[in-house]
Amino acid sequence: MKIIKNIFELNKAIKNYKNIGFVPTMGGIHKGHISLIKNSKKMKAETIVSIFVNPTQFNKKKDFNNYPRNIKKDISILKKLKVNYLFLPEVKELYKEKKEKFVLKKSEKILCAKFRKGHFEGVLDVMNRLLSLIKSKHVFMGEKDFQQLFLIKKILGKKYKIKIVNCPTIRDKNKIALSTRNKLLNYKSIKKISNINLKLLKLKKDLVFKNYKKQINLSKIITKIEMNYKIKIDYLEFRDEKNLKLNEFKQNYRLFIAYTIDKVRLIDNF
Repeated sequence: MKIIKNIFELNKAIKNYKNIGFVPTMGGIHKGHISLIKNSKKMKAETIVSIFVNPTQFNKKKDFNNYPRNIKKDISILKKLKVNYLFLPEVKELYKEKKEKFVLKKSEKILCAKFRKGHFEGVLDVMNRLLSLIKSKHVFMGEKDFQQLFLIKKILGKKYKIKIVNCPTIRDKNKIALSTRNKLLNYKSIKKISNINLKLLKLKKDLVFKNYKKQINLSKIITKIEMNYKIKIDYLEFRDEKNLKLNEFKQNYRLFIAYTIDKVRLIDNF
């Protein structure tokens, strides 16, 4: 695996490849990231992984500073997976050129965009920069950050005419979606999250198999979960997979949730 830290060396290394698979990450490589890399390798693509903790998508400097980092461990894992290239730029390298700014439409300021001002603008900014450099045939992204996936596919997928591949969320034995942020949680919080997820998975299952759609009252469910687990829920909503509009159960839908526990903000969808 070759480690590349600047744009000049990146251009030189990949200019002749026609089948590139790109896996963008912020590090803390876990089984979720590994599944993305394996999907790229299945397509016999030259696989590039980027590790870049992007400052422009964090709402609080403290959150950015506390984001878990372990680059030595990440490199060791990626080498074992026989990744072709690791792109590891510094902030000043990736942001040295001016690029277009992205502004979300009013209809797009939902879910996390409603509660994290400027977050997705920062995500789109950094992904625009990465995709302009790594002219990949496929980009592999997980469904855990579904709104992020949706916006990148809608805005940047069209711009660069690339295939953004949805990869299923990978969960641990406690039904918790794998995330680098999980490293900030203690055992007590992990137990609570597991119980919350089991309840929400059951709710989704009951909607499908027992037709509870007319009886559902999300406000009551939010109140009950907040009281039982002493957490603050930002949102708990059913939305269409295709357009993220509030769902009337007429087509494929997901249950989206975001909440703060042990001072760590988590998102998930089922």
